[in-house]
Amino acid sequence: MTSGLRERKKLATRLALHQAALQLVAERGLDGVSVDDIAGRAGVSPRTFFNYFPTKDDAVVGIDASAVGQAAERFAARPAHESPVEALRAVHAQQAAEMAGEPETLWPLRLRVIDEHPVLIARLHAVFGSAERALAEAIAVRTGTTVGADLYPTLLAAVSGVAVRAALHAWLASDFTESLPALVDEAWVVLAAGLPAPRP
Repeated sequence: MTSGLRERKKLATRLALHQAALQLVAERGLDGVSVDDIAGRAGVSPRTFFNYFPTKDDAVVGIDASAVGQAAERFAARPAHESPVEALRAVHAQQAAEMAGEPETLWPLRLRVIDEHPVLIARLHAVFGSAERALAEAIAVRTGTTVGADLYPTLLAAVSGVAVRAALHAWLASDFTESLPALVDEAWVVLAAGLPAPRP
């Protein structure tokens, strides 16, 4: 089996487990679903489940730990002439387009399920927190600052995470009729303008 085919099969299995976890929790609630249930719905063994996710909650949230540093890597690769804000805005535009392009029901179902279970909200925030720490390090490198000693890298990384989360909440509130990339861009427009109060 070629490495490309092997990787595609792994991604397909991971997606099948994530979708199974979401569907089952939507049907039965979080406490009514076990790892065995998820593995059975996805057509794999419980042992295979643990090759992809450490816990049931992680399978439901479904964000790959290896993707946590993706935003930081993309940020570091942006052209040097862009300001940190411009670079982050471009990174988030790309991420939003990818999220909106996932299987049509994936993010809507994920957000609805997570919104109904506070423990999953905490898990999602932990994932976002890891991503923000990696991003802060990349911002520090780009700006010649130091995480911890200087406010800028940690503050910008945190604000960028809030922008994405606010856009996701607005997407959920619109019943997914709005464009996620447009909502993310709107969040950055408001931030870049200095957070002016909305006019009635």
